[in-house]
Amino acid sequence: MFDHPCFDAHEGLHLFHDSKTGLKAVIAVHSTARGPAAGGCRMWNYASEAEMLSDALRLSQGMSYKNAMADLPLGGGKAVIWGNARTDKSPELFRAFGRAVESLQGIYWTAEDVGLTPQDLAYAAEETQYAAGLESGHAASGDPSPITAIGVYRGILECVRRVYGDSDLNGKTVAVQGVGKVGADVCRHLAKSGANLIIADVNEEAARRVAAETGARIAALDDIYDAPADVFSPNALGGSITSQTLKRLQAKIIAGGANNQLATADMGEALRSAGILYAPDYVINGGGIINVAAEISGNYSRDWVNGKLDALMDTLRRVLDQAVQENLPTTEIAGRIARQRIGRAEST
Repeated sequence: MFDHPCFDAHEGLHLFHDSKTGLKAVIAVHSTARGPAAGGCRMWNYASEAEMLSDALRLSQGMSYKNAMADLPLGGGKAVIWGNARTDKSPELFRAFGRAVESLQGIYWTAEDVGLTPQDLAYAAEETQYAAGLESGHAASGDPSPITAIGVYRGILECVRRVYGDSDLNGKTVAVQGVGKVGADVCRHLAKSGANLIIADVNEEAARRVAAETGARIAALDDIYDAPADVFSPNALGGSITSQTLKRLQAKIIAGGANNQLATADMGEALRSAGILYAPDYVINGGGIINVAAEISGNYSRDWVNGKLDALMDTLRRVLDQAVQENLPTTEIAGRIARQRIGRAEST
């Protein structure tokens, strides 16, 4: 375990199984230096146990960085459930997951991620007090994905301004990979601003709905990399930017809501060398966890959320500025800032 390529001095890795409901879950706690570990729960039909474990480790590290970049009093953690989100869900399964979260006694707070809905989380909340992103109850604020989408949209505008001289999206084309909860909202914001959209999603029905609403053109899943676009926006699962897909991209900007967009760490430098501006995922997509943090505080305030989102955009600008000044990948600058913030918390 300690030699695993995705292990990054994680504080804890917790495996849960419930034979009655079929629950197979991993909760990875990367860091609690800044506060309790927080991050959503993802339900995915992994190809193997090894893939599930790698995902949990990478996502939890990303949450530590994301929460640090958003300057939240939270550490980083992530839960993953092995299963098909379309066929394997049950209230009992999520209640079992809630009991797993509760057993950690506040070390980890959960919320929605890919494959989960507020209703799924409501079942979990029957068994644990450490759940956020709820639609009812004290300080409840609902699904945080719309706030994530706002941050992604604002980040795209900032990147467009830097590459093309202004943030006007009229006449610009954005290729959106994944039109789930976050991706669909990103498309709506972009369409209202005059952008032309090319979209792709494994869920063909979802793609058709978004296309009907926004006027987007639907591309085949693999063809989205070849789309003649100014911006490529990954909003599905991670690892989509590889040395091979990079060669196919026509966009000068990569900015989206997916976690772990780069398949390997060296892709940050590859993007810089290719002249592509990359908005680090754990900076641009931090809106949702900001909303969750407000709920965890027990005193939800949309004004506080908006203020934190404004500050996050300032942090994104700082990352992009320093990358230019130091001639380094944006990933290296963002990682340095995140590690510094976590390190200061560890030393106090």
